[in-house]
Amino acid sequence: MGRDRGPKHKRSRREGRDLYGTGGESLQRRLQTPPGMHGRKPRPRQSEYARQLREKQKVKRIYGMRERQFRRFLMLAQRTHEQTGLALLRLLERRLDNIIYRLGLARSRPQARQMVTHRHVAVDGQIVSIPSYLVDPGQEITLTETARQIPDVQEQIEIPPPVPAWLERKDGGGRVLRDPMREEVDQDINERLIVEFYSR
Repeated sequence: MGRDRGPKHKRSRREGRDLYGTGGESLQRRLQTPPGMHGRKPRPRQSEYARQLREKQKVKRIYGMRERQFRRFLMLAQRTHEQTGLALLRLLERRLDNIIYRLGLARSRPQARQMVTHRHVAVDGQIVSIPSYLVDPGQEITLTETARQIPDVQEQIEIPPPVPAWLERKDGGGRVLRDPMREEVDQDINERLIVEFYSR
């Protein structure tokens, strides 16, 4: 699966928020200024289509996905008996790279993705190198000994951030207890706009 290797700060400025969790003082200073030579002009009023497109692009970039893969997740969501938007968010949250991030074992989703692709993560004792692997409730995630020696990971283990209630944090890993509820997912996401975009 290809990756979007474009400039992260430009992507974040386009959406008006730090999409990757890797920003710093430079990004925070310019976050409300759109990229480009005309960025200092006020943001124009958006059409409904533009709002839907921007929301879709934002969520795609938050979770580090390309269009084809994102459409596949939407199709999976449409096959469930839940509301499509909620089902999509639950599938995105159950991605292995996202769970590593949510457990506080990585500083950002890109770092979590790299840990998975470098074979530093095991699910139920088996090494998994696919970031989009969907972890089911009851499955356990552990880091390899090599991963635990990484300074950033050591710091995250020693001073763990808060973990959402649908996950259980353990030493050097964790477990998925259940599917996340809507209020446990990013409140800044409007999944209705995404569903409407693909329903045109």
